[in-house]
Amino acid sequence: MDKDFLLDSEPARRLYHEYAEGMPILDYHSHISVKEIRENKKFASITEAWLGGDHYKWRLMRAMGVDEAFVSDPAASDWERFEKWAEVIPYTVGNPVYQWTHLELKRFFGIEEQLSPATAREIFDKCNEFLRSEAGTVRSLIKNSGVKAICSTDDPTDSIEDHLALAKEDWGVKVFPTWRPDKALAAGNAELWNSWTDRLAKAAGLEITDYSSFLEALKRRHDFFHSAGCRLSDYGIEKPYAKPWTEEAAAEAFAKLRGGSELTPEELDLFRSALLFELLSMDAASDWTQQLHFGAARNPNSLAFAKQGPDRGYDVIGDFSVGPELLRLLDSLESKKRLTRTIIYTLNPKDNDLLASVTGSFMDGVTPGKIQFGTAWWFNDHKVGMTRQLEALASIGLISRFVGMLTDSRSFLSYPRHEYFRRLLCSFLGRQMEEGEIPEDYELIGGIVKDICYNNAVKYFKLGL
Repeated sequence: MDKDFLLDSEPARRLYHEYAEGMPILDYHSHISVKEIRENKKFASITEAWLGGDHYKWRLMRAMGVDEAFVSDPAASDWERFEKWAEVIPYTVGNPVYQWTHLELKRFFGIEEQLSPATAREIFDKCNEFLRSEAGTVRSLIKNSGVKAICSTDDPTDSIEDHLALAKEDWGVKVFPTWRPDKALAAGNAELWNSWTDRLAKAAGLEITDYSSFLEALKRRHDFFHSAGCRLSDYGIEKPYAKPWTEEAAAEAFAKLRGGSELTPEELDLFRSALLFELLSMDAASDWTQQLHFGAARNPNSLAFAKQGPDRGYDVIGDFSVGPELLRLLDSLESKKRLTRTIIYTLNPKDNDLLASVTGSFMDGVTPGKIQFGTAWWFNDHKVGMTRQLEALASIGLISRFVGMLTDSRSFLSYPRHEYFRRLLCSFLGRQMEEGEIPEDYELIGGIVKDICYNNAVKYFKLGL
């Protein structure tokens, strides 16, 4: 992993080192803790920083037969868990986690050695010493990674008090909330949904008695998020919801749900379709950018879910049909002049060409790249997945208007993933330069690289950077 790691041509090396390498980061989709940023946390150990919430590592540890006591629900000590990860890491070759792990060791800790049982203790101690220093605080890790702004992921009922406090400080990085109303749409369990709706009523200061007051409570929270600097929304849903609906039918489904009864599958689809349309309309009215993440099949392992709950690294790529309803959703919004800037991500790469083509049908001729095919995500953010996404976007749309990479991580040590993406981007374009498919014009292509790395996102998201 030398300075030319992943750079497979001379044009690629020049594009990366002269144009991409020094560009700042706008991390527009992240799951890191804003509370830990506010507190400027110091991690107790590299184990906490690395294994505290990393689904990628947890899955690989389980695949190697590591007991759960060392994984996501630990009973073991930090050293014991790190030691187990050190035993696993040599066997992860071929997986991007192997490369990310060593990039993080190199970039944050200056460690060139490969992690293994033989080097584990020395690396553990050296990382911990760094993390105890001022350079190892959360804010230092962020700033020293070249990050200029972060957009977190926040439920409409969240107080976002940490964002409000951080907004009063000038420490060199902006932190913005992102509206993530998934629980409003998660109406498949009446009891859980009603519990969340009660929290929404409290946060909005409004009694929710019918569908109209439910939408009003969401609108109040949407306005509050906007006043706190929020300019992005995000929807983590299996597939687009765009069944035919009427306000009367949506109100009837709401009343049934609020009364504690479960909806039929047809009623659930209708309710979600109506509500998603209203939520996306709020985004357009506020001139936000909305993100639609499709394709995750959640909690397929029922035994593990019963024992550990959600978000423990068991989710998978789903095999959903997204085309027809996505077209209906976008068209219904466009017809009502309620389609704002939109980024569409797929977890299933079978939909790459579909999404790249869909975006071109809803551009407005005013906003460059208004509808975006989002970067390779989750199970796709590796060399093959990123390259496939770039190929589809470049072949069908305008890669030059692409808003680039995001972190989508719970770890403050994940920023080298932007480097990983940028190296692959430069290899992708550099290879075409070398083969004569695009001009060896570094002012043009290098400028496009810089735009994809940072400049396009700054203009697109309207965060005032």
